[in-house]
Amino acid sequence: MTENQKKILEMVADKKITADEAYRLLSLIQPSGDASDSGIKIPKPAPKYLRVIVDTEHSWEHGCDNGPVHVNVRVPVALIRAGVKLASLIPPEAYNQMDEKLKNRGIMFDLRNMKPENIEELIQALNDLEVNVDGSAEKFRVYTE
Repeated sequence: MTENQKKILEMVADKKITADEAYRLLSLIQPSGDASDSGIKIPKPAPKYLRVIVDTEHSWEHGCDNGPVHVNVRVPVALIRAGVKLASLIPPEAYNQMDEKLKNRGIMFDLRNMKPENIEELIQALNDLEVNVDGSAEKFRVYTE
């Protein structure tokens, strides 16, 4: 721990500054990449996009060889938020039909339970998401940025 960090913590202990002010000061003096050394965890910025990348060495269409396929999808997180808000406009009859179809496919998920505050938790969880799959003929990558 550096001398500056000790001084900031002492100021918090003496109630000269708030914990939020101390956090801001610590983040300013903390060199990037050194957060793990001091035990201070600096949060990542909120993700703005959900990214899906797929590369294959073959065509996905049967009987049609158009060469390698490259898919690059970048979905704004704001679109996910808007989708949850729009879901509140779905009539109850449609919810029942969707729930039945999902259950028939083995997916136990009730869209009525999805609330805007839940989507913020989901988006924060996405911040730590990164999936990489390397196969012999294809590569998949899902992450947030």
